[in-house]
Amino acid sequence: MAENIDEELHVSAPKTVAVGLPAVRHSMQLAFNEMGVKRTAITLSSLNQVKGFDCPSCAWPDQAPGERSHAEFCENGAKAVAWEATRSRVDREFFATHSVDELRRADDYSLEHHGRLTEPMYLAPGATHYTPISWDDALALCAARLRALPDANRAVFYTSGRASNEAAFLYQLLARRLGTNNLPDCSNMCHESSGAALSETIGVGKGTVSLQDITDHADLIVIVGQNPGTNHPRMLSALETAKRRGARIVAVNPLPEAGLVRFKNPQKARGLIGRGTTLTDRYLAVRVNGDLALFAGVNKALLAREEASPGTVFDHAFLDRYCDGLDEAIQGWRDLNWTDLELASGLARDEFEAFAADVVAAERVVVCWAMGITQHRNAVATIREIVNFLLLRGNIGRPGAGPSPIRGHSNVQGDRTMGVWEKMPDEFLDRLRDEFHFEPPRRHGFDTVNAIRAMRDGRVDVFFALGGNFVAATPDTDVTQSAMAACQLTVHVATKLNRSHLWHGREALLLPCLSRSERDVQPSGEQFVTVEDSMAMVHSSKGRLEPGSEELRSEVAIIAGLGDALFGEDVGWREMGRDYRKIRAHIENVIPGFEDYEERVGEAGGFVLPRGPHDSRTFATATGKARFTRNLVDTVSVPEGHLLLQSVRSHDQFNTTVYGLDDRYRGIKGGRRVVFVNEADLAERGLRDGDVVDLVSVWSDGERYARGFRAVAYPTPKGCAAAYFPEVNVLVPLDSTAIGSNTPTSKSIVIRIEPAS
Repeated sequence: MAENIDEELHVSAPKTVAVGLPAVRHSMQLAFNEMGVKRTAITLSSLNQVKGFDCPSCAWPDQAPGERSHAEFCENGAKAVAWEATRSRVDREFFATHSVDELRRADDYSLEHHGRLTEPMYLAPGATHYTPISWDDALALCAARLRALPDANRAVFYTSGRASNEAAFLYQLLARRLGTNNLPDCSNMCHESSGAALSETIGVGKGTVSLQDITDHADLIVIVGQNPGTNHPRMLSALETAKRRGARIVAVNPLPEAGLVRFKNPQKARGLIGRGTTLTDRYLAVRVNGDLALFAGVNKALLAREEASPGTVFDHAFLDRYCDGLDEAIQGWRDLNWTDLELASGLARDEFEAFAADVVAAERVVVCWAMGITQHRNAVATIREIVNFLLLRGNIGRPGAGPSPIRGHSNVQGDRTMGVWEKMPDEFLDRLRDEFHFEPPRRHGFDTVNAIRAMRDGRVDVFFALGGNFVAATPDTDVTQSAMAACQLTVHVATKLNRSHLWHGREALLLPCLSRSERDVQPSGEQFVTVEDSMAMVHSSKGRLEPGSEELRSEVAIIAGLGDALFGEDVGWREMGRDYRKIRAHIENVIPGFEDYEERVGEAGGFVLPRGPHDSRTFATATGKARFTRNLVDTVSVPEGHLLLQSVRSHDQFNTTVYGLDDRYRGIKGGRRVVFVNEADLAERGLRDGDVVDLVSVWSDGERYARGFRAVAYPTPKGCAAAYFPEVNVLVPLDSTAIGSNTPTSKSIVIRIEPAS
């Protein structure tokens, strides 16, 4: 296993163009290496196709069935499939050879590249190695530990976004049948702030925009706190279509990202042999945590234009009929000071005014955002201010307009729709009760941060994870590792070995599951599952490959098997595991919008879920109207000599999954322990590009260290820095969370940079 991998790190100038032939070459090389030529052809030809399987990577929506290409995937989608469909295996011999302590010393890249898990494994109390266990014994052991709990709330059921709708629904049913709402998920760490802000202001916790709104109708598309070129590259094709139709694009980001500068579409001749398409018309290099000030300032500028020429800027017909709270919001904008807004945002007033001019010239505006917005202390307020920005000119509920939070994981939005949330409303719980004839618990459960606190404090005995890499994905890494060790039993349903499997409770189970690309055959026949994308489209997914091991079970089968071991056939666990149509029939009865589920999901492309603001300009808020809010414009206080660090992804990773050690768009090759810093900030500290430094985060309970990073001079605003996660998650204090959503503030870490010790 590789160690000291960053010794080979090489830094060059960042790119100003994304995709093109290098992306094709790199993705195919990785796919062939992992899967071989035949498996590559089978998987990639089925990826995101109508009768194929949904990409296990991002949640970007698919084109309409007749408009999809034969290669309907991006570079990182191909990497994601190859990562799971690899021919490498982690079997009983591997675990017999490598102890848990030895595996802990491996880096994440090496750890995950050992291959697919092949059979259930058990780590006994005090043992040094995982050993094989049968499925019956594994499920019986887990059921026994859960049944023995003095209180069901001493169990936590975590899930990542990759679980299907069917698995997610069954999973939340299992937890609530046991008697707990402890259902933290990866949404708690990414778009929880979006859900909180949107639910309060427009009455639905998801976006209201369709793919066609972006490609066919929007006049202005604002991309803020988001890097599509790495995190959801298929979005670049949609932006190119919009741009060539005449739409303008404004990019707001502390880092200039190649994917928003120029795009070379590998499926077009101009992308292979030409210059490609310049995407961004205006780039606003906002300082880290300056987005709230930016949107508040633009709203102030729009207000001034409206007052100078009444009736020409605001959509008064829309405001009068559909909105409330405008007067208080207006007073808030009037009270703002331009000097403060400039300082907080890092932008000059003429940049605000130029952006406002773009807005006034556009009849239809879409705002897209991701975790660059959601992972700040003031994230909920920032998204409320974005909603204000859209409401002022009626940009919700008409073609080509609206809020569009872009989800970073394949079915994370579907998980929430299916009830994987610690605070599901009573209406949902009532329908669950009526469908399954038991009384679900009403007490709200733990979100991710509160689950870690409870585990740390000895208030959790069993931690069960459906997918994901909990230890690597969550904040305050040292605290989280200790919290896992405080549990009596940790259980992970997974396709591949990851770091979370090595920081375990007194006992541990690894339960290997099928991947999206593999065939799922149950006693009733071959099954398909369903997923929901970022734009509320629900469609089917059906794998093509033979399972990587005869011992693999589907996520649905594992959950159903545990339910049967715990409760018998009280709600039909065995039958639901054998035939997923029975799960979908229950979903149809419990969750609004899924009427005629089986028939509609059988249609090519699936169906779209109802969204009141988009469909009919109806708003299920406290007042029945879209709500303006007055938001205090603040920023994170950064002491003299400190910087504000944001965590970002490398181009060769997805979430915590590391496909390779390069980030070619930012000029990084062969390593990940780098920190991007403004050259002037380095000079002020007596440092230069290439120096090795330690990162020290500062919080009320003390300091946290991430050591041995190479400083890279980079064009980010002065006072700001960026580094890759999960490497810098160790710097994020557990108690530093967003107001109103409790999301970790991974984009607002106050740090010092010191010469390496």
